[in-house]
Amino acid sequence: MSLVNNLVSNQPMVLTVDAIYKGSRKGNSADDPLPSLIGVDSQGGFRHIGSKSAPRLIVLTSSRRDPDWPDDIDRENGIYTYYGDNKKPGRELHETGRRGNLMLRDMFEKSHGSRIDRGKVPPVLVFTNTGEWRDMQFLGLAAPGGENLNSNSNLVAVWRQKEERRFQNYQAKFTILDVAEIPMTWLEDVKQGNPLSTSCPAVWRLWVETGRYKPLKAPRTREFRKKEEQLPADEKGQKLIRLIHQYFSHDPYRFEACAMGLAEILLKNIVSKDMTRRTADGGRDAIGKFRIGEGPSSIVVDFALEAKCYGFSSPVTVKDISRLISRLRHRQFGILVTTSYLALQAYQEIKDDEHPVVIISAVDILNTLKYAGLAQEGALRGWLASF
Repeated sequence: MSLVNNLVSNQPMVLTVDAIYKGSRKGNSADDPLPSLIGVDSQGGFRHIGSKSAPRLIVLTSSRRDPDWPDDIDRENGIYTYYGDNKKPGRELHETGRRGNLMLRDMFEKSHGSRIDRGKVPPVLVFTNTGEWRDMQFLGLAAPGGENLNSNSNLVAVWRQKEERRFQNYQAKFTILDVAEIPMTWLEDVKQGNPLSTSCPAVWRLWVETGRYKPLKAPRTREFRKKEEQLPADEKGQKLIRLIHQYFSHDPYRFEACAMGLAEILLKNIVSKDMTRRTADGGRDAIGKFRIGEGPSSIVVDFALEAKCYGFSSPVTVKDISRLISRLRHRQFGILVTTSYLALQAYQEIKDDEHPVVIISAVDILNTLKYAGLAQEGALRGWLASF
């Protein structure tokens, strides 16, 4: 259970990871807890202290509920994905009112430079809205980039389409560093231009001085997901998945090509595919090859895909998955794609018996659509028509 700090009556000495910071209840922007907590303003997802050209501290905030720009945290690997502030057509990538995209560009450039360059990168505090008034949850201290990310993947300009107009925005990857509490005394030092003071967290000093990341990783204690974790939580997300199900419900065979398309977006190293025939498919809806590694040292492994175009009330059962598992050969893995969810027994069997099967349930499909810019009904219908 998360800690809760009421800033109206209690100013904390530290910022605690996953703690919730409550503001007032006046029903306006004054409810935002971050101005009194950190000293930033109450507007926008990208806030800073210091000049726009040389910020000393940056605060990222997000509702994580925007289907077009799915800011998200991977708690298992300590990676936070954040989208910049050019979210409407009509402007160049860096022509944003709050200069957020320029600050993103500058800090990521410095993160790949020398120790002196990294020393000029402002510490980044990540918060997310809780959905209750303007309360905020602290996700952690972040540094731009990651230990397994290079300059070509940690900050990427992605294309989107809105109102039949194309435009670009940044997708940025940050590492949430392994520190549970951030001293408020350090934040005061940062504001004064002394980020490596005696109050500086060791993980931030390590990154500045060596470029090494120490991510805050939180492995799942339970290997399988419950029904509610496999289905979209919000009505808009449910509507998009129902659209896919209804689009192919009269001919589920056509969904198999769509399922492969989703797998190709999610698993980017699929290098070949072969859709099986409508009948007598040998227990597999598609087969293909997946590349592990890069260049001459990489290897290619085979996979088999099974697609289940089911409604939310019809889970994938043990009988459904046994068909795929029984056809997997040595050194081959499976991919199961469903517009529904796996029944608990089926999920447990896959995990307990360590079957090499990648599970793509309804919520995974939704997240894939968001990543690909297909989380609007018009864009999704256009994409589905290609199958």
